[in-house]
Amino acid sequence: MRRARLIAVRLLLLALAAWGALLLYGYARDHPEDMPWTELDLAHPVGAFTGRKLAGLADDPEQCRALMRRAGIRFTSLPPRRASPQCGYDEAVRFGSGGSLRIGYRPADLGIRCPVAAALALWEWHVVQPAALRHFGRRVASVEHFGSYSCRRLYGRDEGAWSEHAAANAVDIAAFRLEDGARVRVATDWPADGPRAAFLREVRDGACGLFATVLSPDYNAAHRDHFHFDQAQRGAFGWRGCR
Repeated sequence: MRRARLIAVRLLLLALAAWGALLLYGYARDHPEDMPWTELDLAHPVGAFTGRKLAGLADDPEQCRALMRRAGIRFTSLPPRRASPQCGYDEAVRFGSGGSLRIGYRPADLGIRCPVAAALALWEWHVVQPAALRHFGRRVASVEHFGSYSCRRLYGRDEGAWSEHAAANAVDIAAFRLEDGARVRVATDWPADGPRAAFLREVRDGACGLFATVLSPDYNAAHRDHFHFDQAQRGAFGWRGCR
């Protein structure tokens, strides 16, 4: 009797495992973006592992550029730049006009590493434009920024860790200009009430699934007038922060 019960329990466990495997297979087939082992595709929805896959493109810049081309993103590859052993980049891009992106960046000479550029594209498609339509009934035409590459340490200090900006692995977003010319600024609209503040919080929160580090006015006074996005190549592996 005891042996029969043991066999029955084992058969039940095997049946449950097989059922679970089938469920997982079906979910993975329909939602590859949520699986850690599937290849990133910029045409897929944003999933649980999209942010980590984007950061991982730093190890394969050729694949990153191929994914951007496949998604219809127009860009120019920039020549390497090396100011010092701590400052510079080898694989950076600049967005071109047209293609699948509707947002322009101002100033237009934004040069960033490919994983940051790919994340910005997904941020536009899945976060910024849907939020703008929800809160304002119109799209964002351009994004104003404070730049990407800057050979400096964190907070411009004379010593300590080097900023992600020193490797063009970060971008600071200051404002959004809508299709009707209205301007939404982090500096003035974040502390206010109403749709502009709600929009800014929504696009900040949405960036957290795409970038390794997202810092806003909620973090400290140094970020009172911009959002900082980076892919944390200089930090610990797997570290992510959103504030």
